[in-house]
Amino acid sequence: MDTDDLSDKTYNAIMREAENFNHDLTLQFGLLSYQCKNEDEFISKSEKLIRKILKYDEEEIEEMFFGNLPSTEELHIALKIIKENIKKLKTNS
Repeated sequence: MDTDDLSDKTYNAIMREAENFNHDLTLQFGLLSYQCKNEDEFISKSEKLIRKILKYDEEEIEEMFFGNLPSTEELHIALKIIKENIKKLKTNS
């Protein structure tokens, strides 16, 4: 599946919000989409990815952002916003 296959709601809730923080975070979710068969699977795997990233140490975060270490606090805030957006998506579906 490609991110172009996502509904506008899901795209905005996850991809656009990730892009608002950092393009490299958007890449993580974009790559994830290729492992999914449909939007529901993408949403589920996005939640798992968020939980995984929230446990990353500084070195893992730096690697994910290709050496450009963002503020861990700001990253966690962005991930929590995406997580809340996903919760809203699930509630409205």
